Amino acid sequence: MEMKDTREIAAPPQDVWAALFDADVLRQCVPGCEELSGSREDGFEAVVLQKVGPVKARFKGAIKITDITEGESATLQGEGKGGAAGFARGEARVRLAPTEQGTQLSYEVEAKVGGKLAQLGSRIIDGFARKLADQFFERFQAAVEGPGAEDAAEGAPVDSADADQDSDGAKPRGWLKRMTGR
Repeated sequence: MEMKDTREIAAPPQDVWAALFDADVLRQCVPGCEELSGSREDGFEAVVLQKVGPVKARFKGAIKITDITEGESATLQGEGKGGAAGFARGEARVRLAPTEQGTQLSYEVEAKVGGKLAQLGSRIIDGFARKLADQFFERFQAAVEGPGAEDAAEGAPVDSADADQDSDGAKPRGWLKRMTGR
């Protein structure tokens, strides 16, 4: 299975880059994630609960990051095992490019599944993988852009009074600004 897509994120490339390798941000963004720990240098370990068609499984996996070009691109290689449900293995190449609106994030994914998952058929697996990727990047975009971004990403109308201020009257801040107080 192969997937490609591009997303426009209204944040500077350095903020998007930092969020891509932050375990707390990733834990929030991965659908079904129960645990996620690690770092860019050591890789990440995760436990994810997913239901694909009639197959429900808890996958334990590891992600290794290679081919890092600081602030521009990286390759993520991962493998997850779900016991009797089977396994998933894949590689994602992620690239960032500055734009007038913020950052263009593009990715190319190659993945393989085995076991009971493979028996479901490529149409079900491909559709499920696309849905997971969309959910991840919608959540990621919302986490990086800050409050109100999720509504905008989903096409929901945003109240202009709410869009300009948080509940404390301050301008909304993205992920990095919330973490660093900038």
